Amino acid sequence: MTERQPTAFLPHGGGPCFFMDWNPPDTWDRHRRFLEGFPASLPARPKSLLVISGHWEEREFTVQTNPAPPLLFDYHGFPAHTYQLSWPAPGDPALADRVGELLEGAGFKTGSDSARGFDHGVFVPLKVAFPEADIPTVQLSLRVDLDPQAHLAAGRALAPLRDDGVLIIGSGNTYHNMAVMMRAMQGGATGTVAGTEFDRWLTDAVTQDDPARRDAMLAAWEQAPRARAANPREEHLIPLHVVAGAAGADRGTKTLEDHVMGAVESAFRFG
Repeated sequence: MTERQPTAFLPHGGGPCFFMDWNPPDTWDRHRRFLEGFPASLPARPKSLLVISGHWEEREFTVQTNPAPPLLFDYHGFPAHTYQLSWPAPGDPALADRVGELLEGAGFKTGSDSARGFDHGVFVPLKVAFPEADIPTVQLSLRVDLDPQAHLAAGRALAPLRDDGVLIIGSGNTYHNMAVMMRAMQGGATGTVAGTEFDRWLTDAVTQDDPARRDAMLAAWEQAPRARAANPREEHLIPLHVVAGAAGADRGTKTLEDHVMGAVESAFRFG
């Protein structure tokens, strides 16, 4: 029998962060260990992965139908070897079709993209978590309006996939004010970890016992303390809304809190 899969939000770090040298050398070690241990936390090996990354936006929800997606090196200014990485996971056109059907059944207009490869929000964290690259993987775009209610509703529409053994992953960052993080890396940190107030609020929202209350809080995330300071633009946060929508009645838990580049980044799981 196919095991029901949870849903998960994974922070994907910065660029190809796990595959390059840093100062200090252990900058991303805790995050890497979390990703390496992630598959063992699952109830069973997923049949397929459906990934919503903060690095793909389209006018309508758009699903990747490429049966053999290449890698899309959509980062700039990193060491040459980081543009030679490989993660040859196969696509899953049948899952892509099912994703489109579920979203359209919920009233969403959808698109498909037969050429797009995996962006670094997919291949960077999953190369650490699933290095064998042998689980079929499909990427789904965000909708460019980044409407939180719409992304929660899209997640609800996709929830039946969990019973088919599909692991729904949101890939982004809970804190994504890059100007603050770069100042911290360049020695401008004051000793205060950026994003603490927002992370405390977000953890409270995700771990609510009442899923309706959780979703209402996430829909109104801009009203949270220091929300826009943590996410000047919310494309890295909104993948969390999709996985929360797909969670149904499953209560969220925090699975990682990492302090890196002067800021707090968290991971969450439902189910």
